[in-house]
Amino acid sequence: MSGRLWRHQSTAFLWSFRLRQIKTFDDAYQFVLEQKVCTVFGSKGSPYPSLWDGTALSEAKPKAGGWSPKVTAVWDWKTRLPQTYPDEVFYGKVRGGDAVLMEMQHFREEHYPQFHKPAEQLGQLEQQIFEMVRLEQGYTGELRKRAMNRLACTKSQFETALKKLQISLNLVRSNDTHHKNDYWLPMSEVHLELVADASANRAAPLGLPPGGGV
Repeated sequence: MSGRLWRHQSTAFLWSFRLRQIKTFDDAYQFVLEQKVCTVFGSKGSPYPSLWDGTALSEAKPKAGGWSPKVTAVWDWKTRLPQTYPDEVFYGKVRGGDAVLMEMQHFREEHYPQFHKPAEQLGQLEQQIFEMVRLEQGYTGELRKRAMNRLACTKSQFETALKKLQISLNLVRSNDTHHKNDYWLPMSEVHLELVADASANRAAPLGLPPGGGV
């Protein structure tokens, strides 16, 4: 066996072993900080490690019914991590639609500049829903009902548009612990400086720094 292949297999083994060590809320927090980006439940073809795959809890459902310890933990962590550490952990969606947890510095310095797409560059329905949320924020169910009544869209069309608005980093879920369900805000409500800087960069004349002039 070549040295390179041995090192690759050894690294893969250690990585696989380490992924299965997440058992507590603090373990999950450290995992997000270390990996920079991780999917919540994972999907085939994703380039990111998965919090689900790394969690070493039972997948067996209780005899009395309900979710397994693993489902219960991961579902709780995906919400509680960004609520507990709003300056350190970001929750959102990436291309392909996977929900992810992301280390905040990585989000601000790398992910947002690379993947943000202004709402006005999206489709008509996405623009209309974004404007609706900008004027009157709300829970998913409320927004869906409002959109279907006002915009004559289907439930499926609304869900797709909401996903696109998350992937393009125009809408973000509130981290306020008073909200027990997903409550949607414009990104500027949570990361005003980041959005303002992106707008300034788009508006700056070529060859001049943001805010620069002749």
